[in-house]
Formats: sequence, structure tokens, C-alpha cells
Amino acid sequence: MAATDLFLGLDLGSRTTKLVEMAGGKVIRFDIFDTTHDSILKVRARLDRRDYARAAAAGYGRYLTSAHLDCRVVTEITACALGARFIDPAAGLVIDIGGQDSKVIQLGNGSGAFTEFEMNDRCAAGTGRFLEVMARLLGFSLEEFGRAACETDETVALSSMCTVFAESEVISLLASGCDRKAIARALHQSVADRIFPLAARFDARGDILMAGGVALDPCFVDLLATKLCRPIVVPPDPQLVTAVGAALAAAR
Repeated sequence: MAATDLFLGLDLGSRTTKLVEMAGGKVIRFDIFDTTHDSILKVRARLDRRDYARAAAAGYGRYLTSAHLDCRVVTEITACALGARFIDPAAGLVIDIGGQDSKVIQLGNGSGAFTEFEMNDRCAAGTGRFLEVMARLLGFSLEEFGRAACETDETVALSSMCTVFAESEVISLLASGCDRKAIARALHQSVADRIFPLAARFDARGDILMAGGVALDPCFVDLLATKLCRPIVVPPDPQLVTAVGAALAAAR
């Protein structure tokens, strides 16, 4: 394949790194792996000396990536908007919950324009990291955590959304004999309650699309959709939305 046909998008996130190759307006290859101290080396190994027309990087590590690889830098907001509109042309609002932050982006007219966004990057509550910590505390894998929360309608009262204080509260609830599934559901509800005000302030015309790894959690998606009184579209491989957008930015 000629270099003029091949574009690379990278999303170096706080928890995982995503790599997407696009050619002819289609995704032809992708990879997802844990972000570590040597993520740039992992990226290089996966590129396998392939010849790209252009490349672009988004995510927390975008500047580090551009310093070591020949690629332009694009913001997460821009890349996520581009990727969302490409994946779902009817999308009007994107909810992207990553490892360390959460974003709600209102899309405008055009292939990837956005008009406004809200972002929470000051507190771990309302992020994938919060759910990851709580899942581990309850003795669940992330996959088990979401399924367990779906398997009950029971819940418990939580008084704190702060990750540190919530950990202590969960330990106390376990010690008092509360059901793990009920605690899991309450934790999911607390994150949905945290994201809801960010999304509710926008007039969502079109589909609501969810991006990021938390979109793979069926309980969270269902609880947030219930609060919004709207269905939420979860694309295949929702973790790739921003990397797809980065590849599209590279192709422009």
C-alpha cells in the first residue's frame, strides 16, 4: 500500500494506548494496550516500519508521542468529535469517560465540528479510574463489576463521591454485611449521577454516543440512559473513537 493511502491515529491515554490505521476512509487495523513507562517503544514495535502518509496523536501523551514520532498533535476534544461523527453520522452529543477524566462534547454541523464541551479532570470520581479502584476493592474484575451491578435492583446509600472517602465507606459497608452487588450498583449510580449534569445542560439533537472504556460497562450505560431519558449508542470498540478521530485529522 502506498504511503499516500495510509494514515495513523494514536490516542495515548492515562490507562491504555490506542492505535488506528485508516486507508480509503476505513479502519484497516487497530490495537489497544496498557499505557506504561515504555509506551512509545510499544507503539514503535507495533508500527513495524510501516510507511504512513501522515500521523496524528491525541490523549495525555500526545506531546510525548509527537516528540518521538513524526506526527502532529491534535486535542482530545477535536479527535473525539471527529471520530464520533465518522462512526455515527447522526451523533449530536458525545460522552467520553476515560481513565482520568470525563468529557461531554456537543457536535455541530459538518464532519467533526464541535460547538461546546464540558470536562471534569479535577476529580477521579466520575472517571474510569474510580470504577477500577472500587471494583478491585469489592474483589471484582472490571467486567465482573459491571455484570454484578446489573444483576440486582438493590442498592445502598453512599455519602461520599471522593475516591479516598468512598474507599473507606465501601470497606465499612462490606464489614457491616452489605451485599457486594448492591454496593456495586450504588457506585455505578454515583458515577452516573456525576456525569448527568454535564450532559443534561446540552440540547442533544441526534444520537448520544458514548466513547471510552467505561462504555463497555452495561450497567453504567443503562443507568445514565435512564437519567437522560434517552438511549445511548455504544459503538463497537468505543475505546477507539479518539484514535479514529486522530487518524482522520492526520488525513486532512
